[in-house]
Amino acid sequence: MECWFFKDPAPFLHYSNTPSLPNPNTNNKEFMTFMATIKPEKLADLSPERRGALITRSMEDISDVYEETRAIVQAVRQDGDQVALKHYTKHKTDLTLKDLRVQPEEVKVAYGQVEKKVIEALRAASRNIEKFHRAQWERDMWTVEIREGILAGRIIRPLESIGAYVPGGQANYPSSVLMNIIPARVAGVKTIVACTPPKRGLIVDPVTIVAADIAGADYLFKIGGPWAVAGMAYGTGTIPKVDKIVGPGNKYVTAAKMAVFGIVDIDSPAGPSEALIVADETARAEWLVWDFLSQIEHDPDAGAVLVTPSAPLAASICEIINRELPGLERKEIIEQALTRHSAILVTSNLSEAVDFANEYAAEHLQIVTQDPWIILPRIKHAGSIFMGAYSPVPAGDYASGTNHVLPTGGCARMFSGLSVDDFIKKPTFQYLSRQGLKGLKNTITLLARKEGLPLHAKTIDVRFE
Repeated sequence: MECWFFKDPAPFLHYSNTPSLPNPNTNNKEFMTFMATIKPEKLADLSPERRGALITRSMEDISDVYEETRAIVQAVRQDGDQVALKHYTKHKTDLTLKDLRVQPEEVKVAYGQVEKKVIEALRAASRNIEKFHRAQWERDMWTVEIREGILAGRIIRPLESIGAYVPGGQANYPSSVLMNIIPARVAGVKTIVACTPPKRGLIVDPVTIVAADIAGADYLFKIGGPWAVAGMAYGTGTIPKVDKIVGPGNKYVTAAKMAVFGIVDIDSPAGPSEALIVADETARAEWLVWDFLSQIEHDPDAGAVLVTPSAPLAASICEIINRELPGLERKEIIEQALTRHSAILVTSNLSEAVDFANEYAAEHLQIVTQDPWIILPRIKHAGSIFMGAYSPVPAGDYASGTNHVLPTGGCARMFSGLSVDDFIKKPTFQYLSRQGLKGLKNTITLLARKEGLPLHAKTIDVRFE
């Protein structure tokens, strides 16, 4: 799983033609103080270092906090509720265990505090998410006759309980509450536990409370960070023990999830958001600009890459970005993201652009071409694919129904986004008649003795003595 934990590669950036500017391809931090301007680059002309930096991009490194986090996890494992109580007395000196759980009366109050149009938006999004994830259900059971007298098959069973980590503190993401909990409910998980870090005064944002209620959480606890992850992994008396933990968080949350992996299952410890756009000359530059910028307003380490065979389109996009950047609300974040893992690339043809998209293996892949359905069969690696001019990434982030919990950092080569499959198990079964076992007798006993396991062979032989 090391693919998630890259150190930041050296940044690459284009600057204005002022002669006194330092070289951006060095480690000189002085250049970070200058206003960035993005320019098109030819994909074929990229240096191996530049290309490698785009492909690997930035992953959160947890090595510096892992030991500290593991100590917290072990303390929770040993002392349970008392560790959480001690940690959260900063919010309330007379804290009790009951205070750590969102109570039914708090849920009612939250509904009164959230605008009705926001509640309706959450409900509309949840209906679409549920419909899409219900379509993922496979047959509860299937069987196949291997040969006469041998039936084998597979059944589907949901996990008993799961935990969903809900980010809080500085920002709230009710959409992530829906995305992490609804697939578990659709899968038939019996107990769904959610944890979120409270604000000062042990307050949880009312939108988070409402989203958790709409999604179907059975418990919502006012606990965050490693304390929440460890509490769900081991159980504390107050927090039920779960079988799997999902949901995004900072590097302490990621480190805690890695520390409890094996005790529970976890989802992918994903890194910063990223998007790659494949576009041709039919795409509208004034739309793609905002598609591009929207993915790097998340985080300074986020990445956006646009690949196109149209040099005029690339030039227009760069021109608009450079013009709009100074006035953007999250300019500082966007500018840093532009300096690190973003690019506008020009290819010799559309096929070369698609090949680069497969190499990049994006979390979000937009295909904005004359006929994206022709491109789709050629896509090998992507977390979620957005096809056509009217399918921007935020549609999937919030309301179209697909899940926005997706693999990052090139891990789309071997992982998929969160789905019903993440909350089910698939045990196999078999039934053999005497005739069926007899037909396998020589094969089984020969291989068992070859492996030095005579009693494995004996269990077969004894049935025919």
